[in-house]
Amino acid sequence: MRMRPTLSWTPAEDLPPGTTSLEQVVDTLTAGGVLVLSGAGISTESGIPDYRGEGGSLSRHTPMTYQDFTGDARARRRYWARSHLGWRTFGRARPNAGHRAVAAFARHGLLSGVITQNVDGLHQVAGSEGVVELHGNLGRVVCLSCGASSPRHELARRLAEANAGFEPVAAAINPDGDADLTDAQVGDFRVVPCTVCGGILKPDVVFFGEAVPPPRVEHCRTLVREAASLLVLGSSLTVMSGLRFVRQAGQAGTPVLIVNRDPTRGDRHALTRVALPLGTALTTVAGRLGIPLDDEAAPV
Repeated sequence: MRMRPTLSWTPAEDLPPGTTSLEQVVDTLTAGGVLVLSGAGISTESGIPDYRGEGGSLSRHTPMTYQDFTGDARARRRYWARSHLGWRTFGRARPNAGHRAVAAFARHGLLSGVITQNVDGLHQVAGSEGVVELHGNLGRVVCLSCGASSPRHELARRLAEANAGFEPVAAAINPDGDADLTDAQVGDFRVVPCTVCGGILKPDVVFFGEAVPPPRVEHCRTLVREAASLLVLGSSLTVMSGLRFVRQAGQAGTPVLIVNRDPTRGDRHALTRVALPLGTALTTVAGRLGIPLDDEAAPV
């Protein structure tokens, strides 16, 4: 029987309460050597919804799994129809104050690195360098047969040409760039093959039910080992892909701090959880550190 991936987590009643004090975050960044681990919550202020927060997409949407995508041609057609439409909104998203604050902290030498669970590329657009994209990037497409990689805008053009007149109105856009469409709206949407070998194209992201490439995981583990502290921004840490790094830091005695409005699965390992919106919190922290934020993000 095919198992579904872990999509939800129910917090225990005895978790440490959140705080609105940013003092520990300010002190930790002042000391330097901070490794940032970001999740969907840092991009909500850019118009990209999260999975599990208030109004999160999992309340109405089950993400595509790797097993369904690779094993069912109808599922692939449904995915690409929805993703093609969603990309028009997703691809236009711009960094917010949270992304700009992380980039500013790095420019001032306070960070040892950035790991993101997001696939939107907004950290890089905001100016962060050397970002480890744990789950990949929707801006790239890869062939499952020959491994050829291509930019998403190229696929968007080909799909538009193959599906002239495809203009349904989506009910909502999800964190993975998937738009909510009915089967009737998907209709007979045409999927295009790899231009190199004719194989199946997949966004260069880690789907639910798919493993993060081991070399990428080990690179992240090395970053955690070398960090003075771990700062989690906007992640519920429900799935193991991010939680394992928090557990690793906790077991090593590396301080863990979390900024997330709701309780997380990693709270037991953290010195504190700041329950504030990320844009507000990080802008305040930057101000206390005397670090200005760029008004404009770098061009895409």
